[in-house]
Amino acid sequence: MSTAVMENTRVAEQPRVQHARIPFRTVVGVEVRKAFDTRSGFWLLVTIALAGLLATGAVLAFASDADLTYDNFAGAIGVPMTILLPVVAILAVTGEWSQRAGLTTFTLVPHRGRVIRAKLTVTVMIGLASMALALAVGALGNIVGTALLGVDTVWDLSFTSILYIVGADLIGMVVGFTLGILTRNSAGAIVAYFSYWFVLPTLSMVLAANQSWFEKAQPWVDFNYDQGKLYDGGFSGQDWAQLALTGTVWLLIPLAFGLWRVMRAEVK
Repeated sequence: MSTAVMENTRVAEQPRVQHARIPFRTVVGVEVRKAFDTRSGFWLLVTIALAGLLATGAVLAFASDADLTYDNFAGAIGVPMTILLPVVAILAVTGEWSQRAGLTTFTLVPHRGRVIRAKLTVTVMIGLASMALALAVGALGNIVGTALLGVDTVWDLSFTSILYIVGADLIGMVVGFTLGILTRNSAGAIVAYFSYWFVLPTLSMVLAANQSWFEKAQPWVDFNYDQGKLYDGGFSGQDWAQLALTGTVWLLIPLAFGLWRVMRAEVK
């Protein structure tokens, strides 16, 4: 038997080394760092913090004594987070394609579904953490602000109302995630998100104000409208049915389609 054949036989007989999979918590931890450990992520956080401070200052400076309530202080912090934090979800998803990091990511973790699940987990974690922070800072602002101005401290947010608000914000985060999955392009997803947040509600409101048929149909076809109603709380059975219908059509189906595309897209 030749030397080459003997060497090939020995190589074939060697057991294949099986490396342990990277723990999912490690993948999640990496995705958390990637969401904020960039210039865009850093300045986005700075912008959110400054917007929250300015909004809180505006409440103290311009609100009447009757408007110095927990709801208004928490809202002053929460509104900038609600609008801007979904951009973090968009950048977390699109970074693998727009920043050409996909080859590295999917080589180190050759199971694309685990990476996408980690990104979705981080999206939900950011949404929950941001709302907890907004509620905590709002409580502090309510206590300190009313004490400085010498008015009674008003706690006008029930636990049920808080759950509705958190649910609405989590939907916003998933909307950003979905747009990132669908477009896989940071600029395009951000433009689509702000169109969803500002342009579409305006057009829908104008149409409902001028067309009685659309005013009746709006809760059954306008997902943004149903999401906004969550901030008011007190959903009836019909309200939940409307949210489920519009959410399925405008969020779940596009999300499923985007995930299908991502799992089959070529990474360059």
